[in-house]
Amino acid sequence: MEHELWFTAILNKLFWHVVTPLLVAISHLPHMAFVLPANPLHPIPNYVAGEVLVLLVIVVGTIILRRRLSVENPGKFQMAMEIYFDFTRDLVDEVVGHGARRYVTMVGTLGLFILLCNLQGLIPTLITPTATVCVPFGCSVVVFLHYNFHGFRVKGIFGYLRHLGGPMVLISPLFFIVEVFSNILRMLSLTARLWANMLAGVALPIVFASLIPIGVPGLFMGLHVFESFLQAYVFMILPALYVSLAISEEH
Repeated sequence: MEHELWFTAILNKLFWHVVTPLLVAISHLPHMAFVLPANPLHPIPNYVAGEVLVLLVIVVGTIILRRRLSVENPGKFQMAMEIYFDFTRDLVDEVVGHGARRYVTMVGTLGLFILLCNLQGLIPTLITPTATVCVPFGCSVVVFLHYNFHGFRVKGIFGYLRHLGGPMVLISPLFFIVEVFSNILRMLSLTARLWANMLAGVALPIVFASLIPIGVPGLFMGLHVFESFLQAYVFMILPALYVSLAISEEH
């Protein structure tokens, strides 16, 4: 059993009586036995607690920002978030084009969530949730559902399925199968890219710190920060690109 972090312990103490019965009920479904908690009193793992903590930070930050909004005298936090919003808006506008503004919220929120998850491990007593494969996979599933939803929304059910089949009727069944596998591979590649990079970012400092304890850990912490921003950016631009491909007029 993994070492339980302090925030995980708080969540388990408060919510085990709700989470454990829910997981037990889900485990009775076909092929869902793996969700059964090993310890009924500690059903919430560290990576889930890490995600919850990031969500709480985003919610509290949003509330604080909303209460302190000022046109004449914006604070540093407001200016930082305005810069982030402008960056996200310009990115989505450039990638998606016409009608891009409706996707800014999703792309911006996802990027911020992943960035904070990536950086969380730099704080003592906390971990990097994205170094656990379940977290990148969950984010990838959200991206997959998001861009396919908008594909169906814009083109309709039959229009989007025809879009996946390609422009040539004779080979459309084959093209459709290839596109379905391609979309699944997008989800898996998003998962593998984020998970592998953040896992390496967590493991390498530990390995090298045991060999060269002076100076090297600080260097790898800097690389971890750089990789955190880079992977968050990738997880913003690729979903925007997938939305663009899903709603485009030409395949």
